[in-house]
Amino acid sequence: MGRQHEAAPPGAHAQRLPAGIWALGFVSMLMDISSEMIHALLPIYLVTVLGASTLAVGAIEGIAEATASITKVFSGALSDWLGRRKLLAAIGYGLAAFTKPVFPLAETVGWVVTARFVDRIGKGIRGAPRDALIADLAPPALRGAAFGLRQSLDTAGAFIGPLLAMALMAWSGNDIPFVFWVAVLPAFGAFALIAFAVHDAPRPADVPHVRSPLSRAELARLPPAYWSIVAVSAVFTLARFSEAFLVLRAQELGLTLAWIPAVLVAMNVVYSLSSYPVGVLADRLDRRTLLALGFALLVAADLALALVDGLGGLMLGVALWGLHMGMTQGLLATLVADAAPATLRGTAFGLFNLVGGLALLAASVLAGALWDTWGSRTTFLAGAGLAALALVGLLALRRRHAGG
Repeated sequence: MGRQHEAAPPGAHAQRLPAGIWALGFVSMLMDISSEMIHALLPIYLVTVLGASTLAVGAIEGIAEATASITKVFSGALSDWLGRRKLLAAIGYGLAAFTKPVFPLAETVGWVVTARFVDRIGKGIRGAPRDALIADLAPPALRGAAFGLRQSLDTAGAFIGPLLAMALMAWSGNDIPFVFWVAVLPAFGAFALIAFAVHDAPRPADVPHVRSPLSRAELARLPPAYWSIVAVSAVFTLARFSEAFLVLRAQELGLTLAWIPAVLVAMNVVYSLSSYPVGVLADRLDRRTLLALGFALLVAADLALALVDGLGGLMLGVALWGLHMGMTQGLLATLVADAAPATLRGTAFGLFNLVGGLALLAASVLAGALWDTWGSRTTFLAGAGLAALALVGLLALRRRHAGG
């Protein structure tokens, strides 16, 4: 399930990663800080200031995320057809940056819906070309470290953003538009960084042009190892439902309202701190073995959240959840990069992200239905069962690969 990779010498990872990889990591971090500052307060702003219903809030988020998932396929394929990744990634980050001022200026829900929609289109446009660009720029022996670094910095933005929003709310006397205006700054910083500090990898002259990346003939060039990764990841993602259910579990266990945001902050801190070291390990050890450990950690996280009562069980479950994210998300991207032909990497990442997005949507709907019908314990036990099923599938593929 992935071709063999050359081991990198110890201590060489951080020094040898190209500057473009670091720049892309900081681009992700700055945009995530901006986005999370807004997203942390947007539902409250929609309901209390603009008078939207909670149903409207849910519909806005659902449409936005579905739009991003679908757009990723076409932008990835387009980057393969163009033979250029940076242009599309920069367009995606630019769209996101230029929509940010709309949020503090919006006087109606319609303006917010439009801005959120365009913002998610930007996310969809940049995702697959950016991941393909990382695979193009990173030396094969450092590919795990490259994806781990990008994921680590991106996730740092996911907890810095809400913390910054909380601090600014306290300082400004709960002035939400002021926080939204401050969020504009890192967004434009991200756009400037990708525009001036990131460049496409040189394209070898003998690499053939991909005429129609989404055609049946081109998709047939994606090897069985790639489709195996997509299939195992889809089952795994069904087990990894939205982190919103961690928040609901915290509320159920009696955590006070003021401390509930700390649940996601703690999860993202563990996620961020673990992603890069796991990426470095993935360049020295068997990637499938590390991924299997990550799957097992999700089983453990779900069991802790289901069976261990009290805040101790919550803290253990949240920490294990963050660690499993750090051990799987960058690794899955690395395995996609390993398996896909260089000329179809954009398409490969686009399809991988689409399947993952649809699986996450289905997982969250399933988790919500189980929670409403049988309670939180059943929800997390079902997650543990699905994660165990994905682990069995991964181990079977690993044995088949070893035997082949």
